Order: sequence, then C-alpha cells, then structure tokens
Amino acid sequence: MKTIKSIMKGKDFGVGEIKRVDDRTAHNMVGPVWQYVSKSEWKESKRKTRSTEQVTEQVTEQVEKKPYKKGQKFEKTKK
Repeated sequence: MKTIKSIMKGKDFGVGEIKRVDDRTAHNMVGPVWQYVSKSEWKESKRKTRSTEQVTEQVTEQVEKKPYKKGQKFEKTKK
C-alpha cells in the first residue's frame, strides 16, 4: 500500500486529497496530478476529519433532546 496526494484538481477529487492505494495503482497514478506522501501525513488527515465529525454529532444530539416533564404530552418533532 502506498499513500498519494493530489497536486491538481480533478472532477472526482480536490487539491490536497490524500488516498491509500495498492502499489500498482499508485505507480500508474503518480505523475503530474499525484505525488507520493508519507503514511503519517495520511494518518493526521484522517484524525482531523474524525475529530470534527465527532464534535458535530455531539452538538446535534444535544440540540434534539428536550426535557419531558410529568403531566405534559409528548410532542413529535418534524424533520
């Protein structure tokens, strides 16, 4: 497995996008559009995206919850 990073924008990917691909695919892709990068750079980019996803999930969960008090009717929220 090799790690490659896009240098130019394409129709299926943006500039700076990092992918993990097998050796043959990487050898064919590397050139004017893609370049080799270290695996640690790929790991860092994955950690950043996961941490931002977790933060947005926590915020939406807190907003959707409403306290239920005894004697009140349950109101369904429209989505």
